[in-house]
This record gives sequence, structure tokens and C-alpha cells, in this order.
Amino acid sequence: MWKWLHPYAKAERAYQLCNTLLPYFAVVSVLSIVVGWIWGLAYAPADYQQKDSYRIIFIHVPSAILSMGAYSSMAIAAIVALVWQLRNAELAVIAIAPVGAAMTAIALITGAAWGKPMWGAWWVWDARLTSELILLFLYLGVLSLYHAFEDKKAGGRAACILAIVGVVNLPIIHFSVEWWNTLHQGATITKFDTSAIDPSMLWPLLINILGFAALVGAMSLVRLKNEIMQADKHRPWVRQLVSRG
Repeated sequence: MWKWLHPYAKAERAYQLCNTLLPYFAVVSVLSIVVGWIWGLAYAPADYQQKDSYRIIFIHVPSAILSMGAYSSMAIAAIVALVWQLRNAELAVIAIAPVGAAMTAIALITGAAWGKPMWGAWWVWDARLTSELILLFLYLGVLSLYHAFEDKKAGGRAACILAIVGVVNLPIIHFSVEWWNTLHQGATITKFDTSAIDPSMLWPLLINILGFAALVGAMSLVRLKNEIMQADKHRPWVRQLVSRG
């Protein structure tokens, strides 16, 4: 693995990789979200119980899934940063954290909007809702720890440790509906047998999940580029890049 990671230990090489990948993520994100939203919001049939109010699923479910997916990516970057001592992986942790926090906030807000007509309340201390809220605090904690230290090396190490420790919350979020008696519905698209969602609703949902995944990737790449340039702002390659821009 080190042979694959070693070239990207150089800030300039990592910056170039971000530039290479960014257009692909951006295009996939825009196309998938546009198609997924139009299909899901305008053409998917109404649910027989929830009617049109269920359509928030095309925003809520992708954001909820990507809130955990972004945290998993952040934790992997944290492990790489601590084990192989790669500064760029540490910067990736800081780049992903605000994006993951935004996805978590969207999931919580849309979940509250969906819960009000279904449960009669904007918020209940449901196991999944509570563990998702903890996930938001973990993201904010990673960012706060990093910026709390004047020594960015110490701050980055502390942020990486918290990111890894916080992984324990991910299975709690996923299995909370099975471990506890909650109001939140169980798994639908991740069941091992046939999905509980009709294909006319499932396909736009999957397209939206792809779009949100690409969006998280694109936003993280943009932030990683900025973090790399900020960390290397006194290096000749950054000065040359800024002068050309």
C-alpha cells in the first residue's frame, strides 16, 4: 500500500490528483442529482400511505447514507495519516469533516421535516436520530480539535484519533432500528433479500445516492486542494501556481 501512497505524499502531486478527479466527480454529481430529483420528485408514483410527503426520501436517504460514508472515508484517511505519517491524509480528514457535517445536518433537518407529518413531532429521542446527532457532534469535534491547537501537527493528530474512535458510532446508527424499539423504519434498500421499495421509486433513489456520493467527493476534493495550498503557501510551486492564476 505504501508504494501506492508514496507518490501522493508530495503536496504538489496530491494537488494535481485532485485537479484530475474533480471534473469527473462534478459532472457525475450534477447529472445524477438533476436526473434523480426530476425522476423522483416529478415522475415517481405517490406512496399509497404517505402520498407525496414520502418524496423527501430522495434527499433524506442519500444525505443520511453519505453522512456515514463521509465519516468512514475520514476515518480511513485518519488511519493512513497516523500509520504512514502522511500529512496529506491528515489534510484530507480536515477537508472531509465539514462536508460530512453538512450531509449529517441535511439528514437531520429533512428527517425532522419527514417525521413531523408521520410521527406528529419534529424530533423524538429515537435511537437512530440520537446517534445521527452524535455523528454531527463528532464531525464538529474533529474540526474543533484541529483548530484548538496552535501546533497544527498536534491538532491533526488529535483530530485523527477522534475520527477513528468515532467509528464506533457508525454500526450503532445502522443497527439501531434492530437493536432497540424505535419509531424509525428499518432497512429497505440494504436488505439481503428483495428490496422493499418499488423499482419506480428505487431507481431514482439509487441515482440520487450516486449523485450525493459524487457531490461529497467533489466538495471534499475542492476543500483538500485549499488545505494543501494553505499548508504549502510558502512553497515555490504554490507561488508559481498563484502567479499563473
